[in-house]
This record gives sequence, C-alpha cells and structure tokens, in this order.
Amino acid sequence: SDSVSCCVPQELFINFSSTERLKPINLTSVVTMRYVLVTGGVVSGLGKGVTASSIGVLLQAAGLRVTAIKIDPYINTDAGTMSPFEHGEVFVLDDGGEVDLDLGNYERFLDVRLTKDNNLTTGKIYQTVIEHERKGDYLGKTVQVVPHITDAIQDWIERVAHIPVDGRDAIPDVCVIELGGTVGDIESMPFIEALRQFQFRVGPQNMCVIHVSLVPVLGVVGEQKTKPTQHSVQALRSSGLAPNLLACRSTEPLEDSVKQKLGLFCHVSPEHILTMHDVSNIWHVPLILKDQGAAKVILNHFGYGQRDIPLEPWEVRANKWDTLKRRVKIGMVGKYTGLTDSYISVIKSLEHASIAASHRLEVIWIEASGLEEDTKTKDPAKYNESWANMKLCDGILVPGGFGDRGVEGKIMAAKYCRENGIPYLGICLGMQVVVIEYARNVLGMSEANSAEFDPATPQPVVVFMPEGSTTHLGGTMRLGSRRTVLQTTDCVSAKLYQVEQYIDERHRHRYEVNPEMVDKFEEAGLQFVGKDESGTRMEIVELKGHKYFVATQYHPEFKSRPGKPSPLFLGLILASTGQLDTHMQNKIDPPDSPNRKGSSGSFSKAAGSPSGSPLKP
Repeated sequence: SDSVSCCVPQELFINFSSTERLKPINLTSVVTMRYVLVTGGVVSGLGKGVTASSIGVLLQAAGLRVTAIKIDPYINTDAGTMSPFEHGEVFVLDDGGEVDLDLGNYERFLDVRLTKDNNLTTGKIYQTVIEHERKGDYLGKTVQVVPHITDAIQDWIERVAHIPVDGRDAIPDVCVIELGGTVGDIESMPFIEALRQFQFRVGPQNMCVIHVSLVPVLGVVGEQKTKPTQHSVQALRSSGLAPNLLACRSTEPLEDSVKQKLGLFCHVSPEHILTMHDVSNIWHVPLILKDQGAAKVILNHFGYGQRDIPLEPWEVRANKWDTLKRRVKIGMVGKYTGLTDSYISVIKSLEHASIAASHRLEVIWIEASGLEEDTKTKDPAKYNESWANMKLCDGILVPGGFGDRGVEGKIMAAKYCRENGIPYLGICLGMQVVVIEYARNVLGMSEANSAEFDPATPQPVVVFMPEGSTTHLGGTMRLGSRRTVLQTTDCVSAKLYQVEQYIDERHRHRYEVNPEMVDKFEEAGLQFVGKDESGTRMEIVELKGHKYFVATQYHPEFKSRPGKPSPLFLGLILASTGQLDTHMQNKIDPPDSPNRKGSSGSFSKAAGSPSGSPLKP
C-alpha cells in the first residue's frame, strides 16, 4: 500500500512481509489532516489569498495548527523570473524559495515559516513527473495527465501538508489550499481534476471547499447581480467540486434577497453564503468572517464541534487603525510604482510599524526616473512634481529592484536624504545606491557605479558576486535566510533589533558592495555595521550623526508581522515622527537578557550564538 494515498505517514505503516515480530501501533495517534480548498471565479484579484489567510486565522484561534499551500497554474517553476508589473512582488522564504506574494499573506496572518514546496506550480509538477519518467519509474507506461500528473499533484499536497511550519514538531491539523486563477482557466484544469480526486482520497468529510466569487453592482441598475456567481459555481460543480461555502466579494454587504437567490441557484445554504464586502483595512476580514459564522461551518464540517474563536488582537488592531489621527508620510522611491502589489511586503511592513508608532501611514509614490536630470529637460512637469512630493515626506524608503531604469533617481533620493537629514531606509538596491552616491559625492569618485548598470565602469563600487551564474537567472541569486554579524553595538541597527551579535534575515541579490573599497568608505564616515560571517560581504550600512540613515543588503520586510514590526521599518517610522530616541532609551534590555545575542528578525524569536567575529565595543 502507498502511504501517500492512505493519508498515513510512512513510519506508521506495518511491514507485514517481515518475519520480525512487530509492536502494536496506537492508531488513535494517527493525525487526520483536514483540508480547506479556496477557489475563485469570475475574475482574478478578488482576494482569495486574504480569504485563505483569514480562514487560517479563525482556525488558529480555534486552537488548530494551520499550514497553507498556494497552487499557481503557470508553467514557470517559480515566481523568481517574473516581472513585478505582471505578477506583483516576488516573496522570499527562509529556504530561498522565490514564491507568489500570497505566501507572504499566509506568513503575515498566521505567523508561520513556509517552505518553497508550499508554492506548487505547473512547472514544478511537470518537472517532477518528467524526471521520474527519465529515471524509468513509469517504465512500460504511457505517461499522461490522468493519472500521472494528477497523482503527482495529490502526492505533493499531501506531503507538504504534513510539514510543521509553526516552529514546533507537531504535524499541522489543517491545510488551507488556495488555487490560483479562476475556475475554467485552461491551465488550471489538471489541478481541478486532481482536487476532485483528492476529496475522495482524503474523504469528503475532511475537505471543505470555499468558492470566492464576485457580486457586481451595475451603475445604471444599482442592483447586486448574481448571474456571474451562478455561472462560476456551475463551472466548479461541473468539474466535480461542490462548494460548502460561498465567499462573495462586493462593495456593500449582500442583501438577504440576494443570499436567498444565490442559495437557490448555487445549491448552497444561504447561511453558508459569506459577504466579503469592502472594509477600511485588511485586519477586519477575519472579524467579518467570524461574525458570519464561517468558523462554525468549517469546524462542524470537520467534526470538531463548537470552539471559542478569540480574536481580540485583531479587533484591537483593526479598530486602532481606523481611529488613528496623526499621519506619517513616507515617500516610496521605486520603479514599479504603477502596481502597488510590486511592493506589498514593504507596504505591509510600513503599516505594521506605523500602527505600532500610533500613526496613520500615508505612502507617497514617487517614480524614481522623475527625479533624474534627464526628466528635467524631457518632462519638466513630472520632474517638478516628483521633487515636490519628495519635500512633502517625513521619511524616504528606497526598495529593491533590478535593471538601470530609475537608478539615477534613487541615487538622487539618497543624496537628498543624506544632505538634508531626512530619515532614510534603503533595501537591497536601496543600499547599493547609497554606496554609489557616497562614492561620487563624498569620495570624489565621479565615475563610481555598479557593474550591473555599467559593466565597464573604472570605479566599480558594486560588483557581481563571484558565486553567481552569468548564464542562468532562475534561482541563482543569493537567496533565503543568511546571518549578519554585527560589528559594533554602538549602532542604530543593534539598538533597534535589541541584539549584540547577529541578525538572521532573508536575501535576494546577485550584486554586492565591492569589498576592496570598504576601507575607503569607512575612513570617510560611512559605517558598515553588519557583515556576513566571512566578514567580506557588506550587509548593513549606517551614517553616523544622521537622524536615521540605514540601508541593508537583506530584505527586512519579509519577516515583519502584525504586532511584531520589522525593527528597521519601525526605526524609519519612529525617526520620521520624532520618537526614535525615546523608543531606544526605553527598550534597552539589561546586559544579561537572553534577547541580546541574536535575532531572527523579530523580538520574540531571538536566540542562539553567532559563529562570526567577536564584536568591537
């Protein structure tokens, strides 16, 4: 028998062919995994990821361990080579996985650490099946979509669902699966078929289907229209999946008559139809799902019975955000400002920090190219508007990016903040432009540049990492969680992280500060207060004497959580609102505090000792 097809871990199987006497197994210890499948219809972008994450929050609040899987039907192996304009941000995991931005939603809502296998794509499945075929695992068989591809999908889901993700060894109780795209898409058909089969593999009582659909209001008529959802559910049911719950996106709560009509034509009880109407902030979503009894329906379906669903922290956060009066204006100087999803983790990190600092965030989007001297000639109106927006900001953030478009504008932003005492946080490329700007305007290296933008530059202050690939772009960067060893405790970063030795954060880059020029920078006042364990790769740079001028090679936004903001984002907001000095004076731990050794990116998970060089005082 196959352990995967029976939902039982391999170690719990009895080998009846063995002559050795076996000890009896306590079958009550076998964990029955439950699955919540979230599908979507009518149009994409309805908020399936937020819905899936919010369902996970309710189940966690009920005392269950929750994991999540995102299925993306595209043929790409992962999201690493996709344009942010087309697919939004590439989220990076601890293990180096470059995944869909929805996994960022799962991690932020559920406070878990997922793996690259939690993002399943058509590319991964076909690659796996073809590798098995080449090894001869299907010898004599004709390899087909059914059963080989569909079996591989089911095996993948079942294997990953049993991986602990909450820092404990226990297997999760529930796996939330989000199927990307919309029902009826050609590329998602193998996954729909696999999931249809999967409900019988695990048992219908262990799988709950939630269908997210749209109930639009036509401007002329002013009536909530149910027909798109009716057709969407019809397509889902014709594929062999019947929804247990309908989550209907709309601008306003659904009218009772609309619920009755949907229940009649979609074969779903009106009590199981959820209104997912527009709310003032994303933290209200778990609350409105709870108020409509979503958790009750799912728990009853799985046989858990009724449980308390305490969501006090979510209520406090959602209501606090709505009542904040004081504003903080942060300028986002980027090249993908046309699609805010390109920077979704950065925006969420700013929100986490702003609410912790009791200020309402106002992001001012600034297209980096608009700050450049060329724009002053070609489009004076855009140039003037861009610089006028810069001067409105309390603080500036320059996020990561690739390619040379807008780089000179980012360099100008770093210069403006350095010379005018404006709080600045640079991430990845945002750190590299700091180095370029400092070399040009402080060290007098007029031709200083990055080898990424000018391979022939005579003064390369940013260079290609020697271990990188020049022929393959997918999955070849320096990725995932890496250790940064602090070089001194007398720096803003150490005080914000409240650690003395090291920081673990996630990376995604293939260029680095030229190690041969570090001494010149430090002699001129630019301090590299964080380096990798070898001491040759620069991780954190600060400008001493500045109100707040910090830049990192790593991406601190990927570990920020509601209620546990990233320390460096919190530092930017506090500096921008005049609260930084007071905060750091109040948050210093005693010398023997266990939190003082190292941090994994949040205050609550600091532990361990570094293998890097000892600190200088």
